[in-house]
Amino acid sequence: MSWNDMIYEYDGTYEGFLCCIFESYVNKEFPIAFVSNEEFPVLSLYSIRAVVTDLNHSDRIQRSLSSLSAKAAHLLYRAFYTCMDNKEACLYAFVKKLYADGPQFLLCRSDRACYPLYKAVRHLSGELEKLRGFVRFSDYDGIMGAEITPKNRVLPFLRQYFCSRYAGEAFFLYDRTHGELLLYKDGRSRIIFVDSLTLAPPSPREAEYRKLWKTFFDTVAIRERHNERCQNTFLPKRYRSTMTEFQSETVVTPEASPADVLPPFAPDAIPAPATPPILVPPAPGSCT
Repeated sequence: MSWNDMIYEYDGTYEGFLCCIFESYVNKEFPIAFVSNEEFPVLSLYSIRAVVTDLNHSDRIQRSLSSLSAKAAHLLYRAFYTCMDNKEACLYAFVKKLYADGPQFLLCRSDRACYPLYKAVRHLSGELEKLRGFVRFSDYDGIMGAEITPKNRVLPFLRQYFCSRYAGEAFFLYDRTHGELLLYKDGRSRIIFVDSLTLAPPSPREAEYRKLWKTFFDTVAIRERHNERCQNTFLPKRYRSTMTEFQSETVVTPEASPADVLPPFAPDAIPAPATPPILVPPAPGSCT
């Protein structure tokens, strides 16, 4: 029986993508494209299947992947949050080969099915390492806040690091690129999507701290050993727009304050996870 070509529409979550894999094998369909709910195509020559996220289906796929290779399941999870081009198609090709040939091909990093994932995850890991040191928090009426502009969706992986480091604080970390907001207070955290976030101007005390930080940064520099090329290598310019020491002294006054735009720390917020979740999926035969 030949498989039918189909466009899959899903909610953009990792669990939703696993449900797309489930639907593909159950219905004998080959997903030629994946679109999120916000990117629904106006016109298409192919049939479109709207995939509803069902945690039972995503759990089955995850358990089957982990039973074949825990390494492959972990690689797939991390690769989903990268900025890899044609991401879902690459991930689907990886899963398809894993089911067909087993995990042996993972040993060859140049394999066409896994090379794009290894490359994307390496880029994600490098960005995470830089952001752990480049995030600059400011004080907003007793709440610590910061903005970042990453290429990858890094908040699920930075979550545990900052929740552990600032366990006694209340803070938020806003991913301006993807519209995601990490909230933390009293040992509980959650990640939500927001359309936009406008931060209040710094208080006089916060402005003084920023000035002191900039003075320290300028003072410790050795002019005779200044090497801009080396600095750009270890501190790429795209990170500097949200770093205190590289911002101008002029502060633009926004219309809203954090209290206006930040939702309350809802009681249903989930505890900060110890590690990124690796769901555990049924033997491969149960979903093919």
